[in-house]
Amino acid sequence: MMYQKLIQPILFQKDAEVAHEMALELASKTHQYPFLAELARSIYGLSTPGLEQEIFGLKFPNPIGLAAGFDKNGTTPKAMQALGFGFVEVGSITAKPSEGNARPRAFRLTEDRSLINRMGLNNEGADLITERLRNLKLDIPLGINIAKTNDASIHGDAAIRDYLYSYQKALPVADYITVNISCPNTGEGKTFEDPKALDDLLTALQPGKESHKPTLIKFTVDIERESLENLVAICEEHGVDGYVATNTSSVREGLRTSDEKLAKIGNGGLSGKAIQHRSTQVVKWLSEITKGGKPIVGVGGIHDLDSAIEKLSAGASLLQIYTGMIYEGPELIRSIKKGLVKNQINF
Repeated sequence: MMYQKLIQPILFQKDAEVAHEMALELASKTHQYPFLAELARSIYGLSTPGLEQEIFGLKFPNPIGLAAGFDKNGTTPKAMQALGFGFVEVGSITAKPSEGNARPRAFRLTEDRSLINRMGLNNEGADLITERLRNLKLDIPLGINIAKTNDASIHGDAAIRDYLYSYQKALPVADYITVNISCPNTGEGKTFEDPKALDDLLTALQPGKESHKPTLIKFTVDIERESLENLVAICEEHGVDGYVATNTSSVREGLRTSDEKLAKIGNGGLSGKAIQHRSTQVVKWLSEITKGGKPIVGVGGIHDLDSAIEKLSAGASLLQIYTGMIYEGPELIRSIKKGLVKNQINF
């Protein structure tokens, strides 16, 4: 409650991206200084041995992870560990550094407890970020999310080489890699969710290669089941290890936020409570399509215990949060873990 009563009112007076930068600065300091990490651990830490599980040969102390998007440059993993996350995913990182789209590019939809962003994959680039993470020692798995550089002139074979560069940079550093094929915030507006493009990309990445780290594919929430089935078939042919469901949405249906405000905001990816049930539907489809044979990371609209259990019941093995933490604060991690233990949700 401390976050919602004291901290959130201050942050919500700021532009959404400015507030994010403030939170990121504090988390980065906590990552750098052990005494701050220990303080965070003393407030938010919670031992939950009943929530431990092994997936991809990795030990996850609990199923709650930090979604890609909060820490694009890998400056906060130790802070996230101290807050009680069971794993953390950095990124998206791209082969070339990018400043992203023009500001303003992040907007709160407080009535819907959601966000719209068109950040445009701003990050410091694969070289710098992977070097920063190279000697990082964590007690939780580290994922790296990769995407294509936000540059409309990079397409076709060059786009595949762009992905491959980031993938190869991430391999020696990450515990697992998520390939973001669905980001709607790129310059040319296209994604690798086209079957031929995905097949060509995975042919280049070779995710099933024995020496490679576990590789997951992240899908959009705005996908129909037939298209998902086609894409999963391609992924399975290439030995993909698991799936992340889902990325943000371009759809604006059923929102409480006024049409006038939405028109003023414009384009961007919708995240948070507004996409909760659609994201869960994709998790359920993935579980059915794979017959429960592949791990699924459920992400999208997790804001309390019930929404976490909804994803797990649909077939998710792991969960990720980001927007939910903006509205509920870091207490959300501890709250969900306590609830899972109390409800005897075993893994």
